[in-house]
Amino acid sequence: MTTTTSTTSTVPVLSVRGLEKTFNIGGLLSRKRVRALGGVDLDIAPGEIVALVGESGSGKSTLARCLARLEQPSGGTFELEGRDILRAEPRGASRSYRSAVQMIFQDPFGSLNPVHRIGHFLERPLRLHGAVTRAGLEDAKRRLMSKVDLSPELLERYPHELSGGQRQRIAIARALAVNPRLILADEPTSMLDVSVRIGVLNLMRNLCQEQGISMLYITHDLASARYLADRIVVMFAGEFVEMGESLQLIAHPAHPYTRLLISAVPDPTRIGSFDPLERARMRHSVVSPTTCEWAGQTSTACSATTPVFHTLSELPEHRVRCGLYAPPSDAPGTAIHLTNSEQETVAV
Repeated sequence: MTTTTSTTSTVPVLSVRGLEKTFNIGGLLSRKRVRALGGVDLDIAPGEIVALVGESGSGKSTLARCLARLEQPSGGTFELEGRDILRAEPRGASRSYRSAVQMIFQDPFGSLNPVHRIGHFLERPLRLHGAVTRAGLEDAKRRLMSKVDLSPELLERYPHELSGGQRQRIAIARALAVNPRLILADEPTSMLDVSVRIGVLNLMRNLCQEQGISMLYITHDLASARYLADRIVVMFAGEFVEMGESLQLIAHPAHPYTRLLISAVPDPTRIGSFDPLERARMRHSVVSPTTCEWAGQTSTACSATTPVFHTLSELPEHRVRCGLYAPPSDAPGTAIHLTNSEQETVAV
């Protein structure tokens, strides 16, 4: 089980505890299951941007879809501003929850119906959630377009008449229409040209700062995570393995899997020293479910016990779930153990 804690003392906008998700595979009569989420804990403070990074299949989008109530979790709980959502709304999300938690999808064209004009996509949430009166509808749509730096003239166009960057800005405007408190952005820039990505990232950051909106930014792009997010959480095989302040984590990666991800980022200063065979060997060691090359350096084999989170003494906000960083039994230190989705700090 894994955990992150908010960097502020305020009540979190989102508080996730022990969230699990398993999928049945092989048909209706099959008993085979695959675990997508292994019991994750996460707090997001008001106005905070948390980046969730990892390879494809690590469980990032599954977590977002569970939080958006597009998938039903198999276990665990999550609270929105102190309200237990799964207990209060067991049969599905209420309209108030849909208003508070909005999702921006990866493909802006796929999330916009091609038979409707752009104005329809902004008008629909405004009317469904009663955000404005009928008389103020046109002004509200124009204000939303202004927020995302688009001309109101585009309201009369169809999605195919817009560029990829413009379509994604429309998706952002649609999410803003109902004044959300949390936005789940599932790789919102991965299908955009490199030249327009920075504009969309700046837009999302400015909106979060100006309106106090929290964001879970899901990406496999470490560069954009470093640029946009306040904190980075690294996810592997449905669990969190490392988290910390963005600049610290990128500059001082601790977990072998995090170092593996960073080794795949193009770096001109690394020319001549990057060995693809070494990276392949490193990936095999990390991904293997039963062995760990680094386990021999710890007092207990990671493959035989469940790793717990440890705080790096030199970076107190930087935590890593790896036996390599377990304090020695004969020296003072602090290890973080988890029981029933709660943190228990034990001096060793």
